[in-house]
Amino acid sequence: MKFEEVPVALLAGGLATRLRPVTETIPKALVSVAGKPFLAHQLELLRETGIRRVVLCLGHLGELVQTYLTKHPIPDLCLSYSYDGKTLLGTGGALRRAAPQLGEVFWVLYGDSYLRFDYQAVFDGFAVSGAQGLMTVLRNGNRWDKSNVVFQNGTLKCYDKHHPLPEMDYIDYGAALLRRAALERIPPDTFFDLADLYHNLVETGEMIGYEVTERFYEIGTPQGLQETEAFLKNDNW
Repeated sequence: MKFEEVPVALLAGGLATRLRPVTETIPKALVSVAGKPFLAHQLELLRETGIRRVVLCLGHLGELVQTYLTKHPIPDLCLSYSYDGKTLLGTGGALRRAAPQLGEVFWVLYGDSYLRFDYQAVFDGFAVSGAQGLMTVLRNGNRWDKSNVVFQNGTLKCYDKHHPLPEMDYIDYGAALLRRAALERIPPDTFFDLADLYHNLVETGEMIGYEVTERFYEIGTPQGLQETEAFLKNDNW
């Protein structure tokens, strides 16, 4: 499969409680950052990396996201939508529901993260690996969030965001590649945390790691939003 044929599943359906009261009336994806909705920055970055298809996994106030993108389309990007329905399904459940739109191999990104790295190189590494999944990791040292990964000698040894270990110096960067077979391990129409799937894949040696070096930016917290605003205002990439 060619790089440009691989879709991105963008998980953007959460309640965003840490950004309230702003997110009581708009979804986190539409929070204004450096003059426009964060989602616009995110989709423009994906387009610039060569991504051509994005499936938005939506839940809380998701119809506002679709309305915005209908009025403000991103050139050269094909967008489609997958909704949780009446009950939020969590990151894993939302991804499982979107499976019919994703094909055999797909990216997984979070709707509150701005990630600049070499997407082509990561995809190339995954394509020759035969693994069920790939997790990008960053040497974090608890700087920007709580470290949750043991990555040693190029190997993903452990991932657990619920039970931190002293030797965890890396963090799940927020971009992954998965094969359909791995996704089908999640029961359909059930609340499921994607982190649990990742944990199991790492435990069974079916998920590889790929180290990136540029820090992530996120808008999941007020502090993260402030830092991302400052970065994007001064970004000349």
